[in-house]
Amino acid sequence: MKRALELGQMGRGRSSPNPAVGAVIVDEAGNRVGEGFTMPPGQAHAEVVALGMAGERARGGTLYVTLEPCASYGRTPPCTEAIIKAGIKRVFYAAADPNPKMQGGAEVLHNAGIDVYFGLLQEEAIEAHAPFFHWLKTRRPYVIAKYAMTLDGKIATVTGDSRWVSCEASRQEVYKLRDECDSIIVGAGTVLADDPLLTARLPASYMEGRLPHQPVPVVLDSRGRIPITAKVVRPGAILVTTAQINPELRKAFEAKGMETLLLEQDSSVRVDLLALLEELGRRGHLLSLLEGGGELMSSFFFSPPRPLINKVWAFIAPKVAGGLVAPGPMGGVGVNFMREALQFGKVAYRQSGVDLLVEAWLPEE
Repeated sequence: MKRALELGQMGRGRSSPNPAVGAVIVDEAGNRVGEGFTMPPGQAHAEVVALGMAGERARGGTLYVTLEPCASYGRTPPCTEAIIKAGIKRVFYAAADPNPKMQGGAEVLHNAGIDVYFGLLQEEAIEAHAPFFHWLKTRRPYVIAKYAMTLDGKIATVTGDSRWVSCEASRQEVYKLRDECDSIIVGAGTVLADDPLLTARLPASYMEGRLPHQPVPVVLDSRGRIPITAKVVRPGAILVTTAQINPELRKAFEAKGMETLLLEQDSSVRVDLLALLEELGRRGHLLSLLEGGGELMSSFFFSPPRPLINKVWAFIAPKVAGGLVAPGPMGGVGVNFMREALQFGKVAYRQSGVDLLVEAWLPEE
């Protein structure tokens, strides 16, 4: 099942809006004979990919899969049908599928005489499929807020220089995370300050076995402040703006191949963030990475009635920048009392080169 979870991770960002499922088939002698992950929409699910690799060697074997196999027709036939036809004798699935249209796979397999077992590495599978579960519930992408700061909480110096706060190993971790995302969200300020590409730049050795993929850059710019020459102004990217933008400027962005998405303004005359996430959800985005500056971060963190982020990746670098006016990761007006601060639930820590990576999860509603 651990290998199935690894395979599922390889499909993230590619399978959306379907869950990034991983599957492994072991024959009667205990040999691994097939494996796979869910392909892009309309193509084979993980179980079918693994069965195709195993062929006749799957007969009498055991299937390990990270999510309950589907039992209904969608863009593809139900996986339960292929599992039964292949002669699989045992199925271990880690997490139940909360999608009411897809539930019942375990029962179908059991009724066909297959031994079905539920819950192996369930906690890990629930975490792996959290973006899909969140999207099913809210129809919005799961949002991870990422930032890097010094020991004294600075994301840049007093001059605005931020290259680089984190070490090379941490930047590679970010590229890996980007590779799993459907979109990367930044504000106009980040584009003006850093002119980022917003791509996942990973070595061929890491990409081996993975389908080519780049997340969609999403730039929030209510008035059209970013230059037409910015690196992010390219086909496939989205400029999210409001009626404040000059119509001729909007046409200029579109002439460069960048989509312009006109959304309503919030009370601060900025892009309505909830409307943005709902639109990304309609497009099938399961996982979005927030990489904006302090003002955009605080807008997501302190959006009423509850935050619009689900998880934080905070890199802490062993350096001190100093400076009263040097920016931190969070802007806005903040809270008045510590009891009003956002309280996270689960927290995990790990070394990332010389940096410390803190992962923190907000409790679900």
